[in-house]
Amino acid sequence: MAYYSIFPEKDSTLYSNPDRTNMNTGHDEILELVKERGSTNTLYYPSRILLQFKDSDIKNVFQTLILNNIDNYSASLELFSAKSTNLASDNIIEAFPLSQSWHEGTGRYSNSPTSSNGCTWLYKDNSTNKTLWVTSSFPENTTGSIESDLIPKGGGTWYNNSTLKASQTFNQVSSLDVNLDVTNITTKFSSSLLSNNTPPNGIPNNGFIIKNSDIIENNVSSSKGELSFFSTDTHTIYPPKLTFKWDDSEHGFNANAKTKGELNVSLYRNKKEYNQNDEALIRLHVRDKYPTRQFTSSSNYLQPGYFTTSSYYSIRDAHTEEEIIPFDDNFTKLSADNEGMYLKLYMKGLQPERYYRILFKHTNNDGTEIFDDNYHFKIIR
Repeated sequence: MAYYSIFPEKDSTLYSNPDRTNMNTGHDEILELVKERGSTNTLYYPSRILLQFKDSDIKNVFQTLILNNIDNYSASLELFSAKSTNLASDNIIEAFPLSQSWHEGTGRYSNSPTSSNGCTWLYKDNSTNKTLWVTSSFPENTTGSIESDLIPKGGGTWYNNSTLKASQTFNQVSSLDVNLDVTNITTKFSSSLLSNNTPPNGIPNNGFIIKNSDIIENNVSSSKGELSFFSTDTHTIYPPKLTFKWDDSEHGFNANAKTKGELNVSLYRNKKEYNQNDEALIRLHVRDKYPTRQFTSSSNYLQPGYFTTSSYYSIRDAHTEEEIIPFDDNFTKLSADNEGMYLKLYMKGLQPERYYRILFKHTNNDGTEIFDDNYHFKIIR
């Protein structure tokens, strides 16, 4: 029943266009996968995206949250679309774990003169130290650079084991947000961070590289369109994030569940505002909308009511209606104890100074019903 997101400590776009091989964009608000046409020729040059999340954030997830669910968790790398143009029907992007460290820098695409105090297509640090990305004689299980001799060598290095590759296909009608399954990669990161394991059992956390597939990158005669995403420096609510999901739900009261009839659902003993570092236990009160009349010494409304084990929650941004946490049959199950139904929500994975709305989904003998009765809360700094 758990979703937990962390946000990058750094990100940048690397450009292979000869005019920009020494340009740093570490503080740009946009990350992009684009094939730019050369200014002195008709060739198309690809870009690549780098992102990295803090070691301490990843360790915290595995040490204090996932715990014994290491064999039953999922991790996804998510970027949110800012703009797309001229997309082809077979635009494939891939993500790999980086095999070299890099410096973010403070440059922007629009800077004049161009800033080069961080990573570029040529260098993994800056144009002063000039530490080149490895472009040949790669260490075991790693690769990099680019096959086409018409494109400058560089652009990062990564682990090329097939189990560490994540991919997604885009076209004009699909969602343009990135959602890549990087579970195998984060498992290797945790093995290195927590147990000091070295490749192939663990790999150091140098972050991720996102790129077009080799066949798209090496085709210098055409472009598959432009994909732009918000960076961690965006002034919107859509920075990239790494989301961990696992099931720690508990429900031993299915025998008491409401298997038919109309229900009323409300929240109780919950705050209207939560600090961004809170781990909130949000409780539901479930009762029959039309309870059977009977003579008792206490009110029916005081007795805990239960959904079946097929019950889930979802979180939406109350203003934009963006689905932040979807109904997920594996990872947003509601829990139950002797007080009733509840869910645990980690506020740190949500953007502060925003209002959110909770929805509930319940399936019983009467079918599936969504409960959406303005269950709002706000996260504050």
